[in-house]
Amino acid sequence: MTDKSAGKLPHSAAIIARDAADELGECLDSIQACDDIVVVVDSRSVDNTASLARERGARVFVEDWKGYGPQKQSAIDKCQHEYVLLIDADERMTTKAVEEVGRVLSEGFNNNNKTPAYAFRRKSHIGGRWIRHSGWWPDRVTRLIDRRRCRMEGVVHERILVDGGRVLNLDAHIEHYTFGSYSDMLQKLDEYSDYTSRELLKKGRGVTILSPVTHAAWTFIRVYFLRRGFLDGLDGLVIALLNAGGAFFKYAKALDALRHAPPRD
Repeated sequence: MTDKSAGKLPHSAAIIARDAADELGECLDSIQACDDIVVVVDSRSVDNTASLARERGARVFVEDWKGYGPQKQSAIDKCQHEYVLLIDADERMTTKAVEEVGRVLSEGFNNNNKTPAYAFRRKSHIGGRWIRHSGWWPDRVTRLIDRRRCRMEGVVHERILVDGGRVLNLDAHIEHYTFGSYSDMLQKLDEYSDYTSRELLKKGRGVTILSPVTHAAWTFIRVYFLRRGFLDGLDGLVIALLNAGGAFFKYAKALDALRHAPPRD
């Protein structure tokens, strides 16, 4: 890692990871400008994610899974600096993105920056192929925050709560190698629909026998037609179908859980 004497501005990076040994190395390579890196590893991880991160100089904490928002907040809380770069193990900072971070941090230190958070465009890939439509580009994601004025929440869909000010968009993108194959996408669908169905029930949302079908149909229409997924060829069709499948199983699993729930007194 680097320090201020090497011409780097002090800021931290916060990463949460599970079974990410195959991709974490390149992520860490892209954030060498950070002089403090915190990696919170899901205790369910079975590969060498934790040891790899330690070997690369990161401070590593192995914790039980608390949900996306709380897990990221745990990593943020352990950071040493006020400005924190949020990055996932399957994301890479580009040269331009690193330059933008340096610029805004320099301006912040010199001018008492009042901006609480900054967002990048995110360029996502499936099997190395850039997905230009389907709602995947340009995908604005908040990745640089002042941790004194921002907090993460949301067990399934993490959100950044900003205390005053607004999120500014930076003129740069980060790379996101989200899925290596369609099989990876199917595995994620099953796992993610488990989370979303539980969250649905927790919020007490109404679910009927038609909910899986109607939500799946609307999701497919939105992704494939309204977000022009058809322009992404086979990848766009797969994304639309799997998004629709995720919506279907979110409600189907919720219905199944209600069907097997013990009767109320």
